[in-house]
Order: sequence, then C-alpha cells, then structure tokens
Amino acid sequence: MATRITVDPITRIEGHLRIDAEIENGKIQKAWSSGQMWRGIEVILKGRDPRDAWIFTQRICGVCTTVHAITSVRAVENALGMEIPLNAQYIRNLVLALHALHDHIVHFYILSALDWVDVVSALKADPKKTAQLAQSISDWPGNSAKRFKAVQEKVKALVESGQLGPFANAYWGHPAMKLPPEANLMAVSHYLESLDYQRKATQGLGIIGGKNPHIQNLCVGGVATAINPDNDSTLNAERLYWIKQLLEEVRSFVQNVYLPDVCAVGALYAEWLNYGSGVTNYLAVPDMPLDTRGESFDLPGGTIFDGDLSSVKVFKSFKDPYFRDNVAECIAHSWYEGDWTRHPFEEDTVPQYTDFNDSGKYSWVKAPRFDGRPMQVGPLAQVLVGYASGHKLTQKYVDLALEKISKLAGTNVSPQALHSTPGRHVARAVRSAVIADLALKHWELLVANIERGDLEIFVEPKFPKGRQMGFGFHEAPRGALSHWIVIEDGQIANYQCVVPSTWNAGPRDDKDQPGPYEASLVGNPVADPGKPLEILRTIHSFDPCLACAIHLLDVRGKELSKVKVL
Repeated sequence: MATRITVDPITRIEGHLRIDAEIENGKIQKAWSSGQMWRGIEVILKGRDPRDAWIFTQRICGVCTTVHAITSVRAVENALGMEIPLNAQYIRNLVLALHALHDHIVHFYILSALDWVDVVSALKADPKKTAQLAQSISDWPGNSAKRFKAVQEKVKALVESGQLGPFANAYWGHPAMKLPPEANLMAVSHYLESLDYQRKATQGLGIIGGKNPHIQNLCVGGVATAINPDNDSTLNAERLYWIKQLLEEVRSFVQNVYLPDVCAVGALYAEWLNYGSGVTNYLAVPDMPLDTRGESFDLPGGTIFDGDLSSVKVFKSFKDPYFRDNVAECIAHSWYEGDWTRHPFEEDTVPQYTDFNDSGKYSWVKAPRFDGRPMQVGPLAQVLVGYASGHKLTQKYVDLALEKISKLAGTNVSPQALHSTPGRHVARAVRSAVIADLALKHWELLVANIERGDLEIFVEPKFPKGRQMGFGFHEAPRGALSHWIVIEDGQIANYQCVVPSTWNAGPRDDKDQPGPYEASLVGNPVADPGKPLEILRTIHSFDPCLACAIHLLDVRGKELSKVKVL
C-alpha cells in the first residue's frame, strides 16, 4: 500500500516549495511539485517605461538579482534591434560570472552538502587519515592534518554546547548517510573555507556592479560603469586588478576544492548515479557574448532530447528563431484563470486560487514547454549541450571530473552517469570551473579593449511609435532564463518572465507530462518516510529558487506589509 507524504516547505532554498510523494516498497511512485506563492511582477510592470524594467525584475529575488537585470535589458534591446558597446558586453559578462561563482559555491556547501555530509560523524575521524584522503584528491594548502584537527575541535565544541547553529536541523545518523568519518571531516573543513571564497566573489561583484545584491550599473543600451584608468571615481586600473585578484583566488578554490569535493561525493555515493534523472530533455542558452550583436558566445546553448547527446541543436544568436518560436507555458494545473497553453508574448497573469487538487490545479508555478515538451534546465543542461557540441573547456573539465570519480569509485564512470542527482552537482562544479577560466579571459579582453583607447559603454535607446516585441535570455546559475516584452508607444504592454525554477518546478501540463522535479523523484529510494532525506537530495540538486517562480499573495486581500521608499 502506498504511503503519501508531504514536505512543506522544502528548506535550504529561496522561496516556498511543497513536495508531495507517494511511496511504495521503499521507492517513490509519483510526485507533485507545488509552488506556494504567487509571482506578480509582470502585473507591476504594465504601463511602465521599458528602461525601468530591469530595476523591478531584479527584485524578484534577493539572491538571483543580477540575472533578471541582465535578461531584462537584453529583452528591451532585442525589441529595439540594438547593438551595445563591446565594453558593456565584457562588463556584463564579468557581472554574470562573479554572480555565478558565488551562487554555485553557496549552493553546494551551504544549501546541499548537509544532504550528504554527517557533521557529527566528523568527530570520529582521524585527522591524519583525513589529510591523506584530501591530499589524494587535490593539493589544496588547507588539506593538512593540523587544519582538520582544528576543525574537528571546533565541531566538538559545538556539539558539546548543544548549539549546532547551521548544522542543527539535519538527519544525523540517517541510514542514507554513508560517507566515512574522514570524508565528513574534510567536507566540514571545506564548508568553513567556502564561506570566505563565496564572499570574495561577492566582493568582486560589488566592485564592478556598484553594490550587491541588486546591482546598479546596468542600463538599456549598455552599462553605467564609467571607464577611466586614471580616475579614482571610475572603473580604473586599481579596481580592475582588484577584481582580477579576487577572481584568481576564487578560481583556485573552485578547481582545487569545490570540483574535487563534488567528485568525491559522487564516487562515495556511486549508487546515487542511478537516481534522479527524470526529464532528460535539456535546454540551455548561449551566454558571455564576444561581440556587440550577440552572435558569438563563449558559453554554448541549445537543446538535447531524450538524453541523446547526438541530438544537440545549438542556438546561434540573441535573436535565434529556434528559441523564440518554441517556448510556451501551460496553466492546466496552475492557479491562474483559464487552462491555456500560450507563447509568452500572448500570456496574461490572472491569479485564480483553488485548493490543492492532485488531478486539478495545485501550484502557482506555470509549466513551461519547448516544442510541447518539458525541459530540464540548469548547469547539467549547459554542460551536456557544451560537451555534445564540442565546447573544449567544458569537455576538459567533464573528462577531468569523470576521471576523478572513476578513480575514487574504482569503476569506469561515463558521461551517461551525469543524468542523475549527483550528476547535477558535478555539472554545477564543472560549470564553475569553466566560468572561472572564462571570467579571467573576459577580464583580459576588457583590459585589452580599454588599452586600445575604447572607453565607450552606452548607446542611447530610441523608442519608436507603435508596437515592438522582444525577448532576452541568460544562462543563469539555475539555468535558462528568458524575459519577454511587448512595448506599445514606449510603454510596457505585456511582460513575462520564464525562469529556471519555473522550467524545473512546474507542474504537469495538459498532456499530463510531469515537470523535471516531479519526474526526477520517481524511483528514488526513501529509507524512512518520516525523515525523507532522499527527497531533499534530489530536489536540492536542482538548486531551487522558488522566489523566482512565485511571489506572495493573501487570497483574502489582507494587506501584509508596507514598504517606504526613500
């Protein structure tokens, strides 16, 4: 007989997500993904100046701020047929790279590691054996017996005090926790180090973006980052080299700690390489443009269907019709008025709440589809598209990661293993390594362009009478993000955001096709339905950010809060 459990809310994510699952014979047979808040930013934007949209949209989330800002200005520029200066492209690329590096480090260590790492078990570890394990994986300076002994003493003091802080609410001793004590101690030590390195990435983002969160340096037509190598009030040589130093430090951590740690988890939990695949249609968009028109990129994008890497089809530009014409959203099981499937240009956003109904409407999240099919988005999608399309840097780090996992697991692990819960973590670490290299490349490109005397950062947008339609996309940390805008006589007539966590967290559609979260849970083992750690493992592997998919609504119309704008 099936057991029904509800996990609400899923913790260690941004926003409110509910997961329902039916478990029979120790495995999940069916699942429902429900976003528990409504996102109404599209309604707020109607009638406003398109040049202001990026300021509003980056308030969708307190974490994924830069991604909505960049995508929004790209959407307006697309509608107007604009090119932007090369310096502006490079500066935006540095912004997105620094944000992604911060985000990926935080996701693994702060938001997901506790699904795999038993912190209390680290007390049983031998620091010398821990050092031997860590040094067999990488030559990171922090991998010393002295360091691990100090971390162990710190954990012991926390346990004895009864105040475990961020480690307090986790399933210590759960039967699904299988790392040896030494691996747990290594992970806890790297967790503590990660706090400093994610800060360095954020510091670099603050320098180039004006502040963080909610950067201040964007505008439709380019950036507002004035460049003058000899002026203390602009982006000058000192600030540029400060950013470079921070990037080099973060890259070292990513390549010598983060990537090896993820490979170790993948190898030591090798049985999990068989769980969590779900939807194996993948969607990624190209990014880090190398030209003013958005026709050449350093990060690839495209589609893969049915897990077949030979089916890869790439997107070629910011105007690519293959992307533009195939995106739609379905609300058959979402709390909106109607039961339509529409292209974003033709959508509306009219909330209509009902109770949770398994076979009816059960989520505030819409169900995006590409050519009628559910798609998984995120680092795994981008890495697989890159690997399949011959992206050399992606292939380098994928092969390196698989080699490490194979060595630690004692068996050959192929790219097919990436279609899994740990595979999403491996892909995210691979993407981080790729972006760290590319960030320094684009820093060099920016500096070289400035040295040639090019200080241009902005082209003024012109809004003609009549109607313009445009879309912008960006490969955000959680996957393919797109904004769609309809402009009438210089004002926003319609605006839709199709975000990564909507692609992944969306409910079933009118054909009863489950979304990626729902599909990925089917077949997962659950050792103890009262402590559904395994559900958290798979859902966290997507790095959910439900604030991007949903926002707050009181169905009784009660005012919840007032915010005074100075």
